[in-house]
Amino acid sequence: MLIRQLNKRFFMKKKVLVTGGAGYIGSHVVKQLGKNGYDIVVVDNLSTGNKDAIKFGELVECDLSNLNLLNEVFKKEKFDSVLHFAGSIVVPESVENPSLYYQNNTINSKNLIDLCIKHKVKNFIFSSTAAVYGEIKDGYAIEDLPKKPINPYGWSKLMTEQMLMDYSNAHEGFNFVALRYFNVAGADPEGQIGQAFPGATHLIKVNCEAATGKREKVLIFGNDFDTKDGTGVRDYIHVVDLADAHICALKYLEEKKKSEILNCGYGHGYSVLEVIDVVKKISNTDYKVETVARRDGDPAILVSKIDKIHSLLDWKPQFDDLNVIVKTAYDWESSSTLKSWREKK
Repeated sequence: MLIRQLNKRFFMKKKVLVTGGAGYIGSHVVKQLGKNGYDIVVVDNLSTGNKDAIKFGELVECDLSNLNLLNEVFKKEKFDSVLHFAGSIVVPESVENPSLYYQNNTINSKNLIDLCIKHKVKNFIFSSTAAVYGEIKDGYAIEDLPKKPINPYGWSKLMTEQMLMDYSNAHEGFNFVALRYFNVAGADPEGQIGQAFPGATHLIKVNCEAATGKREKVLIFGNDFDTKDGTGVRDYIHVVDLADAHICALKYLEEKKKSEILNCGYGHGYSVLEVIDVVKKISNTDYKVETVARRDGDPAILVSKIDKIHSLLDWKPQFDDLNVIVKTAYDWESSSTLKSWREKK
């Protein structure tokens, strides 16, 4: 009997909670977790996510503010790890409605971390952002730079990073990895999932919408930056590579039991005009593009320094090519799957 119990325990899948797992990034991570043999529970209120995006695991439809239900989920499932994606992500909206962002991104995160401590969850992966840096003098972000967010979105994420550091210091055995995303783009190469968030503001997504006739035009916000063609330069990372980074981060926590904060990008950038040219070439369209004034706070360059993530994680990006990123994004935008998701909404 004892041998049978030990064998059963040895072969049990590790159980993970994924908040926001029906969303763009969360759903790609769920797919990679499933492929890696994890037992998955997704918690999502479906305000911006889609049930059809969840390819592995079980969905609990729940808002993170519903602490009673969340507590019951934790009590029942006995999670080994939590991966936290749920939150609000639109920068202009955060300026107009900071209360929403501090509630969704900071207070809800604090309550989630409290539940992890209460139920002895050891590993926590946090979806953070390059917005914590604010304006960087030379445009190249390294993890230990001073953090000076310029909007409530960035502050709400930075506050959660600080909470995670404080909780990790106070509670032995509780460790986290915060991944600071740069510009996430592209879609599942198998065509099952992709970005479906309404009113998207990400450059590649916006251009693919214009290329498929869903937008009248694309705006370039400033063409007088100190860059090679006058337009802003950003670090674009394929969503599947980003998802793989989460799997590597989780395995790092499981093995090393050590907290870290890591940039997650490719370490080089493309200008707005370069992105537009690639989308037009791949889509074989010539949609309207209009240049307008700069937006407040937009830096000329924002690119990740990625020495740390490569030194700590066994992460080998597979899609570091703007043509590949755009092709998967355009294929998704043109797909019957995305069309059927929108018709259901």
